[in-house]
Amino acid sequence: MKRRELLRTAGGGAAAGAAAVTAGSGAAAAAEGGGEGGGGETTKPKFSYLQGVDGGYKDLRGQSEVTVEVGASGNGGNVAFKPAGIWIDPGTTVKWKWTGKGGQHNVKSADGPASLGSEKYKESGVHYEHTFTEDETGVTNYFCAPHKALGMKGAVAVGEDVETITVGGSTAWPTTIEGFAHNVGVPIQKHYVGIVSFLGIAVSLVFTFYVLKYGESPNTGRGGV
Repeated sequence: MKRRELLRTAGGGAAAGAAAVTAGSGAAAAAEGGGEGGGGETTKPKFSYLQGVDGGYKDLRGQSEVTVEVGASGNGGNVAFKPAGIWIDPGTTVKWKWTGKGGQHNVKSADGPASLGSEKYKESGVHYEHTFTEDETGVTNYFCAPHKALGMKGAVAVGEDVETITVGGSTAWPTTIEGFAHNVGVPIQKHYVGIVSFLGIAVSLVFTFYVLKYGESPNTGRGGV
């Protein structure tokens, strides 16, 4: 490597080190504020009744009328409610719409403040609806009697006074120092980042000084090998 190229490389390394100090300090500061990994988190009702049940979940608050499919694909056939779990406001009307698949289905409450109960239907269409009142706040669990054993269950959370859990969060490979530290459980301190970055700059400068003072390596520039 020629001296000019060597100096250019060393200078670039020093500049990168300086940038790392700035970025690292910012990363450490961010880590103190909670770090990476909270992005994409969702708070939803704790539907213990729906453990292992297909159909998914939707936050439908803010809507006066919502629809749940009956006989949707899931649980090994067309034996699912979709969404299986919903979160609504008091006063919201839920309409259960049969898909016409999976045989006869019905809606029957298992427990909770609301009393749900429909006849069994096979034909497609909306065959049952219920408006959840202020007196029915909380979580009402329900099921399809013919297919309960297959996991055809649902739940309706009404209002804000329900037990919730936080799910989700970023699963991507961390792109920042604080993100990596958060994932592996290692706290990042500002002075640690600064020291490491400073050492990187110092090494680059010492190497540059050595080349300027003593010249190129004896093997540099020799061809024929």
